[in-house]
Amino acid sequence: MDKKEGEKEDKNPKNPNQLNIELSEETAEGIYANLAMIAHSSSEFVIDFIRLMPGVPKAKVKSRIVVTPEHAKRLLQALEENVRKYEATFGPIKQIEEAPKFPMNFGGTIGEA
Repeated sequence: MDKKEGEKEDKNPKNPNQLNIELSEETAEGIYANLAMIAHSSSEFVIDFIRLMPGVPKAKVKSRIVVTPEHAKRLLQALEENVRKYEATFGPIKQIEEAPKFPMNFGGTIGEA
């Protein structure tokens, strides 16, 4: 089909499968967490991102994310892929042999939803 005079060619036709994701300035700043605790039920995974500070007996949950089991598995696969890419670029991530020392009951009991 020929273009009419003065008509511009659309170089970015809309893709009906394209997802438009909005990221607010506040969310883009991110929240620091150095501990994650995960609980699950038959229908969901609950991931609490926590900031644990040395010498402070109380830790705060900074964000709680609830996902389906299927999404939890996709998240696991995406994390594995990104760790592989990171290590290919920057080298192996060093891990401490022993588990970090923090009180396991710092936020009370963990229940299943």
